[in-house]
Amino acid sequence: MCKLIKLCLTIFVLLCSTPFAGFAQTNSYPQKTVEMVVPWPAGGGTDAISRIYSEVARTYFSQTILVTNKPGAIGSIGFADVASAKPDGYKLIMGTPEVLIAPYLGIGHASYLDFIPIARINADPTSITVRSDSKWNTIEEFMAYAKSNPGSATLSTSGSGAVPDIAAVALEEKSGVIFTRVPYQGESPAIQAILAGQVDATVVSPGALSAHVKAGKLKILAVTSVQRLKDYPDTPTFKERGIDIVIGTWRGLMFPKGTPAEIVRQWKDLTKKVISDPKFLETAQKQNVNVIFEDSDAFTAVLNQENDLYKRMVPKLQIVNK
Repeated sequence: MCKLIKLCLTIFVLLCSTPFAGFAQTNSYPQKTVEMVVPWPAGGGTDAISRIYSEVARTYFSQTILVTNKPGAIGSIGFADVASAKPDGYKLIMGTPEVLIAPYLGIGHASYLDFIPIARINADPTSITVRSDSKWNTIEEFMAYAKSNPGSATLSTSGSGAVPDIAAVALEEKSGVIFTRVPYQGESPAIQAILAGQVDATVVSPGALSAHVKAGKLKILAVTSVQRLKDYPDTPTFKERGIDIVIGTWRGLMFPKGTPAEIVRQWKDLTKKVISDPKFLETAQKQNVNVIFEDSDAFTAVLNQENDLYKRMVPKLQIVNK
């Protein structure tokens, strides 16, 4: 009988040290702080939406979500950091379209295939925005100046090869004008450049500009959306002005490839709760951030579709940048 009991105990110990133990650990997740990497500088739109997500998540998540900024090389430094992290659910990234763009520029060591999409929570167009004291009051006036003075109109963007930079190139191709693009490391410094009068205009998302627009410091001349934005009903789209350009940015949560499916599911459920929370929605509205929810499957479809787009677009950008 004693031998039988010892045998049973031995089997039990062995079982606890095999995959069943890993399953138990997954079920007890999370046990420590989770790091959410923002691949852009503090102060920009991606940083803002990540921090309000982290704050609201305290109500629904048992551990702290620590937001850390790891900017540089149009986000590829942050992407590489998370892609190479241990896939245990304790590090994720607030992704942006640049995860698709960077590989085609030969920048960084990560692609979207190195991640598991959790959910896409935002989608916004870009814009052409000038200072309120600018001599241009309409997009027609600005484009006419740019066309008459090739290369004289300067545009700040959030990075060479970033979505706003590609939007500027697309605008050049569609309209026949030539800009001088001035890339910065993120939306925040690009906006500071226009506020300081260092450039004539900036190409960033309207949400990142909202505080300065409301303060009367900036004015948006046109947006790259299909329809006018509800928060800027008097601002035209390029499309309605005869320039067929629709392009934008987004934010979405992604884990390193290999993260357990159960943890991904937990974060999908958490994200639904966070972006439905009144505090999150109120803050997003104040920042003119367009909140959406697309689960892993829908987000993956977007990544695949846009990857095909940038595969065609980025070589054109490289030629212009040479």
